[in-house]
Amino acid sequence: MESVRTGVYTVPTESPEADGTLAWDATTLVTVHVTAAGIEGLGWTYGSPAAAAVIDDHLAPLVTGRSAWDVPAANEAMSRAVRNAARPGVCGHAISAVDIALWDLKARLLGLPLVRLLGAARDEVPVYGSGGFTTYDERQQDRQLRTWTEELGIPRVKIKVGESWGTAESRDRMRITRARRSIGEAADLYVDANGAYTAKQAIRLGSVLEAENVTWLEEPVSSDDLAGLALVRGAVRADVTAGEYGYTLAHFHRLLGAGAVDCLQADVTRCGGITVWLRAAALAQAHGLQISGHCAPHLHAHTAAAVPNLRHLEWFHDHVRIENRLFTGTLDPSGGAVHPGADGTPGHGLALREDAARPYRER
Repeated sequence: MESVRTGVYTVPTESPEADGTLAWDATTLVTVHVTAAGIEGLGWTYGSPAAAAVIDDHLAPLVTGRSAWDVPAANEAMSRAVRNAARPGVCGHAISAVDIALWDLKARLLGLPLVRLLGAARDEVPVYGSGGFTTYDERQQDRQLRTWTEELGIPRVKIKVGESWGTAESRDRMRITRARRSIGEAADLYVDANGAYTAKQAIRLGSVLEAENVTWLEEPVSSDDLAGLALVRGAVRADVTAGEYGYTLAHFHRLLGAGAVDCLQADVTRCGGITVWLRAAALAQAHGLQISGHCAPHLHAHTAAAVPNLRHLEWFHDHVRIENRLFTGTLDPSGGAVHPGADGTPGHGLALREDAARPYRER
């Protein structure tokens, strides 16, 4: 690798947004550009601007001068280099962004779509519409759900529940019922509590989940509460899922070993990039489970197409809006699936639109 450079961009939301445990009005992404032989690879992560400092100070000197072909070696070197700088968290985001850029670079150097470099296991990647923020009123929620199901033909959708750390349970129940009314009986309905409930509270919610045929219950309790996840999993009919805050392969090993989930989630922009995401998928397969990509849909698409045990990819409203605005080469989810690599563009096929990104740039 000849050079590594970073950028930080903060994009305001369309309106105030919140889930069960957090509220926000903007989303920050940290980009990474790596070059070799005059070719550039691109990666990014969503999170703190501090990830850029980690890349600049700790990772860029380590990657520069290294072979562009040996991405797993670079990933391991980066992980070891931040041992005393808190490997999970911000450092995990930083490593992930660089790893993605390195895989993109390698594929571009070879003139291959990334999915062909990794080896395709499927031609299409199913997606589900994700948003339904707790700040939405009835009209906003209905409009968003109908856009996914009626206009785009996406047959799976998800809303946020657990409002105000689970203290608005009656509104959660009402919003679930309204969501089912919006999408009809043919589409799958998912809910995500972002760890807002207690285990017993989540189990009590099981009656409305069953009544509205909710098949996906994401993080009913904190993803750190493995016993609580397993307790809820054993008591409700919906699939219990977690894993988006997995920063190391060992985290996924513990989650699966505890029998805490019916489907593993992993986020390529947090877990250590494409290198570790593929290993997490293999670990899930060894436990007889599927994997689902969390957020950052365009960065997951090629990688998701390379694993046989994929369930789907989260078509997350915030990230889709940002990626469509700031990057060229974005995918079309119409019909409920995307087809990465179909046009033959090398790498993941995305490029930063410098003119569109400039107003949001912080550094």
